[in-house]
Order: sequence, then C-alpha cells, then structure tokens
Amino acid sequence: MDVGARLRVVRDRFGLSQRELAKRAGVTNGTISLIEQNRVSPSISSLKKVLEGLPMTLAEFFTFDVEPQQPRVFYQAKELPNLGNDQIKLLLVGTAHERRDIAILKEHYEPGADTGPDMLMHEGQEGGVIIAGSIEITVNNETRILGPGDSYYFDSKLPHRFRNIGNEICEMVSASSPPTF
Repeated sequence: MDVGARLRVVRDRFGLSQRELAKRAGVTNGTISLIEQNRVSPSISSLKKVLEGLPMTLAEFFTFDVEPQQPRVFYQAKELPNLGNDQIKLLLVGTAHERRDIAILKEHYEPGADTGPDMLMHEGQEGGVIIAGSIEITVNNETRILGPGDSYYFDSKLPHRFRNIGNEICEMVSASSPPTF
C-alpha cells in the first residue's frame, strides 16, 4: 500500500495543507512532505502521531475508502489490511463492520523491528498472546520478554512499546478496545 499517497488523499479530504497537518500533529512540515513523497517509511508510532492531527486512527487510515459492506463473520487471510509496514505487519480483522468496538490484530514483527522510538499511548485497554518467537514489551518503564503462550494486558494510556529482539519472526494475536489503534 502506498502510505504517502494515502496520507495525501486523507489530508486533502480534511482540507489541510502539509503545514497545517504538521502543526496539528506536532511534527515538521518536512516530515509530512517526506512521507507523502514516500522518501521515508514512518514507524507505527510516527504515523499514529501524524494521524492524531486529523484525528484518525490507524485502522480508519487503512480502511477509510473501503465501500460499506454487509457485516461479515469470516475473513480470509489475504483480505486483512496491513496497518503496519514491511517490518511490522498489523493485520486488521473485521473490516466490513461499520461500527467497530474492538480491534483484533494478527501481528508479525521481523527480527529487530519495533514500534518506533516514541512510546505509544492511547485510550483503552489492550492484550494479546504470543504465538511464535519472542517480543520485548515495555509498559510504563517495566520491560518483559514474552515467548509462545505468554500474554499481556494493560491500560493503553500507559506509555508502551513493542520490540522484537530475537532472531526469528514474532507472531501474536492482540485486541484493543476501544479500537483507537
């Protein structure tokens, strides 16, 4: 997916200049320009910060132009939009629902991948279960390394970060409510 082109379309739909979006998001005008030109691939935390200037969640950003559909129960793996990037895949379940009360993600972290230098913070609660590999999770200055079968659950207002410090892909399934991610 072309994140830069999508950001440009969304910014235009909100009637904002690059400068105005940058001001609202607390980033430089150059940051918005570089993202829109695809000269940089923003980290998840960076893109989330930019979208707060609209305001728009990551899920809305990646699914906003999906035509309204009848609610569905089942989804094939190839239908799940990736809210992440090349290093971190965040596959969103349930895109055909107009009203979303929970975000369910199938996550893949490449070795060395992390959610970015900025700690994430948002409304709600989140939890997950590690399926394969390992992940280092920091929540409010407490850090743990979790492996297959281990899980986490915390208040998302607490600063948090995810990093794969292992040598293999980490796979997990997570949920957050409300779906602010």
